[in-house]
Amino acid sequence: MSSLDFLFNPGQIAVIGASRSPQKIGHAVLDNIIKNGFEGNIYPINPREEEIAGLQAYCSITDVGGPIDLAVISVPAKHVTAVAEECGQAGVRGLIVITAGFKEVGKEGFKQEQELISICKRYGMRMLGPNCVGLMDTHTPVNASFAEGFPNRGNISFISQSGAMLVSILDWSFEMGMGFSRFISAGNKADLTEIDLIESCADDPQTSVILCYVEDITDGEKFVEVCSEASKKKPIIILKSGTSSAGAQAASSHTGALAGSNRAYDAAFRQSGVLRAESMNDLFDMARAFATQPLPGDARVAIVTNAGGPAIVATDAVEKCGLKMARFTRETIGKLRENLPGEANLYNPVDILGDARDDRYRFALETVLKDENVDSAMVLLCPAAVTEPEKTARTIVELNKKHDQKPVMAVYMGGKTLATGRNYLTANSIPTFTFPEPSINSLRGMIRYNEHLEETAPFEPVDLDNVNREAVRKTLDEVLADRRVVLLGHEASDVMSAYGIQVSKTYLATSEEEAVEIGEKLGFPVALKISSPRIAHKTDVGGVAIGLHSEKEVARAYRKIMENVHYYLPDAPVYGIEVQDMVDEGVEVIVGMSRDVQFGPLVVFGLGGIYVNLLEDVSFRLASALTTREEVKKMITETKANTLLKGYRGKKPADLEALSDTILRTARLVNDFREITEMDINPVRVHNEGATALDVKITIEAVNDKE
Repeated sequence: MSSLDFLFNPGQIAVIGASRSPQKIGHAVLDNIIKNGFEGNIYPINPREEEIAGLQAYCSITDVGGPIDLAVISVPAKHVTAVAEECGQAGVRGLIVITAGFKEVGKEGFKQEQELISICKRYGMRMLGPNCVGLMDTHTPVNASFAEGFPNRGNISFISQSGAMLVSILDWSFEMGMGFSRFISAGNKADLTEIDLIESCADDPQTSVILCYVEDITDGEKFVEVCSEASKKKPIIILKSGTSSAGAQAASSHTGALAGSNRAYDAAFRQSGVLRAESMNDLFDMARAFATQPLPGDARVAIVTNAGGPAIVATDAVEKCGLKMARFTRETIGKLRENLPGEANLYNPVDILGDARDDRYRFALETVLKDENVDSAMVLLCPAAVTEPEKTARTIVELNKKHDQKPVMAVYMGGKTLATGRNYLTANSIPTFTFPEPSINSLRGMIRYNEHLEETAPFEPVDLDNVNREAVRKTLDEVLADRRVVLLGHEASDVMSAYGIQVSKTYLATSEEEAVEIGEKLGFPVALKISSPRIAHKTDVGGVAIGLHSEKEVARAYRKIMENVHYYLPDAPVYGIEVQDMVDEGVEVIVGMSRDVQFGPLVVFGLGGIYVNLLEDVSFRLASALTTREEVKKMITETKANTLLKGYRGKKPADLEALSDTILRTARLVNDFREITEMDINPVRVHNEGATALDVKITIEAVNDKE
């Protein structure tokens, strides 16, 4: 039994604020519970009434005297906490607080919401809301909401942070003929969040696909943990709004500038197996496909059409979405040749011509569905004088049932002349679209989910040796004690070395003579870089000199760098100049980290050097889940840098093993130390053998809960 069974399958419901007046929310809630078939006990609570809707009314919930699983609260905001206290005293297990006027209205509302949370915790109650529409479960059935109407019974759960979005989709669903198992309005998410609700829906036997509309996720780590498990059971599709990257404007590192909240959500969704919808249409298009069709075995799509132009559009969409046009067997092509007109196209897409009736559609569709090289099929129909849209719709349904291991999508490109056939397809569980692209996009979602299921076999996390946490702790503490948040180059180099990351040797010189001495010790050529916590991008102020081959060149460069910095940034604190050895040639990449508010450290990889922000050839992963070489390999292959690393135009391949080790150690470092807020290793130069970090920037902040 689900831990939230008292919400979705309660034995008893109390409606606090129940009313005789049709203008009151309490009336709508009570009416919905009664008229939509709830079979348990219902208790209206209103001190001014003795009877409501033929049911005995009670002055207080404490007067009921028996067990109560769920209380729906619809009273003025100023009374909600007192009512919640009474619910706790009465042993109520769950609350749905419909009432608005809490944190969404300001400081006082926030305080009241915090008090409400405290009451729930004290009595062990769980709460949906406040400021929500309520919830519906079509299989219980229960409609504990003030929404107009009750969803058709189906197998889709829809969780919405927006109440307006939920009631709008409910109304729209009747026109579209969609069925749902659950409709849930999360409201302010003061207690129960989308995370709890996704977990419950994943355990619901009546739900086969979970949809969410969210505006924010407050506990990113728990979200990834829960969804990683839930997505193994059933697909989760989320539309995330409010993806502004404005927060990245204040970032001091390349990684921080590239990241932004949207990147973090992308990474979190990808790593937890969540499919991200780009629009409301996308969300429900994929939902229909998952709810009605089997998962395709692979990405090979067959198209049967009576029109060439739309078939080309569909073929383009297949390629754009990263799917494949199926290549038929010789046997399939032979059958098509024998039975289709000579002008027909026998190769995918199969164009059965504009005069095709139902019999030609039946033959072509069944033939391609039998082909072992076909994983899914799209039937594309355009209206013509001889077209039989309704009869063809019946054929599509029949063949879909007969070949029930392969998904079939229908594209009926037209309006009123195709309406009857389109309605028949929808009513018989065939995802039906007006244009090809949404159909192919839905297939892509199904294939991505299938790939995720195949990838859930656990890989062994890498056991990293040569990690010295104490040395890093000492360095970070010294920097914070110096009231700095940016590590100097030699300090960052020490941190890298402590975690086994190969780094170009760096020493701090505080005088021209000391710089020359260090250069001799390292061996020429060397590089010089200004050391200042205020200067993030050293080349912009003339703070870098490379390829210095003698004592004279080092001395001259030292003086020149100091002159440049004093000219461009006269007030910047300067700790000296770092002297660094030069390393062998290789492919330059960036490995970095930006700490996201919701999801924690976000690791970036991509092409490095000065063009990193211009090209944005990068991939992201949450550091918390970046523990295997397999995940790092996927991260690398998502970028164009992968082409260079494998060896381009005759060059030897770079050392991918060493690069993977650098990425894994970076993820481990930022997971171990919450003080690190931003980090750039740019560039990391990946050689034929080994990889070396050349320039490292680390930004930190004090935390209250040091390990």
